[in-house]
Amino acid sequence: MIRGEILKSKLKFEKYLKEELLPFWLERCLDNKNGGFITHFDKHGRDTQVNEKSLISQTRVIYAFSLACRHGYGNNKCDNLADRGVDFLIEKLWDKANGGFYWMVDRQGKVLNDKKILYGQSFAIYSLCEHFLATGDKRSLDYAEKTFNLVIKYCTDSFNGGYFEMMERNWDLANPDLVGNDRKTFDVHMHLMESFTNMFKCKKDYFYRHKLLEIIDIIRYRILHPGYGTGIPQFTFDWKVAPHAKLDVVWGLDRFEDNGLKSNPKDITSYGHNIEFTWLLINALEELEINTDKYLPLIRKILNHTLKFGIDYKYGGIYTEGLHNGHVTDMQKEFWQQAEAMVGTLYACKLFGIKKYWDTYKNVSDFIFNKVINHSIGEWWPLLTREGEAIWHHMGNSWKTNYHTIRATVLSIKLLGKL
Repeated sequence: MIRGEILKSKLKFEKYLKEELLPFWLERCLDNKNGGFITHFDKHGRDTQVNEKSLISQTRVIYAFSLACRHGYGNNKCDNLADRGVDFLIEKLWDKANGGFYWMVDRQGKVLNDKKILYGQSFAIYSLCEHFLATGDKRSLDYAEKTFNLVIKYCTDSFNGGYFEMMERNWDLANPDLVGNDRKTFDVHMHLMESFTNMFKCKKDYFYRHKLLEIIDIIRYRILHPGYGTGIPQFTFDWKVAPHAKLDVVWGLDRFEDNGLKSNPKDITSYGHNIEFTWLLINALEELEINTDKYLPLIRKILNHTLKFGIDYKYGGIYTEGLHNGHVTDMQKEFWQQAEAMVGTLYACKLFGIKKYWDTYKNVSDFIFNKVINHSIGEWWPLLTREGEAIWHHMGNSWKTNYHTIRATVLSIKLLGKL
């Protein structure tokens, strides 16, 4: 019976990917005039004319098209668009004087924000490596290596461990007296683990292996809650738990209260980040060819916390966040958390057996297909009520591109095939 459900789900998402999701982006995101990608779309898929191209949006679209290409989708269109995206990234966002990528340019490529923000550098490494894996373009690997080396040289906190996240154009540490500049975050360190995994996948070098193992341990022993295994969002440089401050470089920053701090600022955890971390960790360990046995208790603890407290068993999907001890504080549904929960539960099925986690996969994937996807044009609503009514209606902006949606769909199809 479950075998039939698996096949049905696989075929459903393959059809959706080919006929709805990929066409949405292939038909409208390339900026034929200026190069790079347009990512700001309203609920009808129309360009909202916002005059910016962020490092995060450009790299994420490169990644999504490269991943789709590598898995055989797009009829040679995905690799062509990814190539065009890499051209713009290197020509317009690369700082030729200091190295690294600017945070923001306008549509023509004029620099709007020249800071070196680690979150963006990490996604540059991640996407350029994926482009190399998909196309063999050595230029992409070259710039991924350059960026990696700059991150290690300038962002490493050699005293406390981990990485500084906010840097000036010349790679000096940004003023730490300003709230946000004085943080180390779960989000950024998790995505560094992700990008380091791709770097090691491209070049099986001992240095990359060492740095990947190092950041896995930083997350395990510094960032995860010692009792619950859940991610603690923000820390000071010396790893003291910090209030969850509003940062200008995070998705959903406008959901914060006016004072720039979330309620329960030291106790909250993101269900989406927690389950995303489990499958990214599994992926990293597989790439390192490390036996997962010693990590299984931690992975199982995080998964079980998410299933117990984060899954909405009445309306479907995964909640946004709650306290480490289990009380849900935000029952709204963010699109990216649904995407990561879908992939995470399938990795759990693969690692621990279908019986325990399949129903949770069905819960989340059905919520996505029936509520989150805007089937009239193919992309996902960004934010929904607990019941599944859209709150935000844009289909794309500098933060919401096709990275989560295409990645989750492609990887879920792959995992369903293995199951």
